[in-house]
Amino acid sequence: MSGEMVPDRRELRASHEDRDRVVERLRDAAGDGRLSADELDERLDVALTARTYGELEALLTDLPAAGPALAAASPKEMSRIAVGSASAKRDGPWVVPRRIEIEAKSGSVVLDFTGAVIALPTLEIEASVRSGSVTLVVPPDVLVDVDDVEMHSGSVQNRAPVDPAMPIRLRVHVTGKVRNGSIVVRLPKPPRRSFWQWLLRRPRPMTALTR
Repeated sequence: MSGEMVPDRRELRASHEDRDRVVERLRDAAGDGRLSADELDERLDVALTARTYGELEALLTDLPAAGPALAAASPKEMSRIAVGSASAKRDGPWVVPRRIEIEAKSGSVVLDFTGAVIALPTLEIEASVRSGSVTLVVPPDVLVDVDDVEMHSGSVQNRAPVDPAMPIRLRVHVTGKVRNGSIVVRLPKPPRRSFWQWLLRRPRPMTALTR
């Protein structure tokens, strides 16, 4: 960027959603016996007031990212999703392959990259949508290009603007055809709870591990 300084991701400001994801990870770790009640309470205090990605990442350094199996899994070369009048969804800690082929005749396909395990810098998606829908849910560090999708009828919408200050973790290139269907790219929905609701919902030390 010719002289401009690119900010370190750890120094970028965290959002409410980022804090929420870390809080859930900490609660899961406590439920698995990885954190004691006191450790959970201490880390929740830090997570709820963290300002940057670096502060949040420091709370998870000694915890598995997405379970041993997923963390060690190698991305597939190609994955295929085909639905008729049904629905298919990839969310949580799923491993993003190098290429995905999607066929949606009258059903729906949702790919949620919010908690995905991303090991490759690019992903190619070829979609054939006929009276169905394909939705990509992407965090701000995932860039999606839908300019090469051929549209006969229906709609192709990219509602996920790119933050120029955010380093891109994954670039997704979507191609294919849409006939009487839709392809939508959007950001994750904002958290339902406010910051103060998070504080009120903080588990007590003795109940966090017993439920």
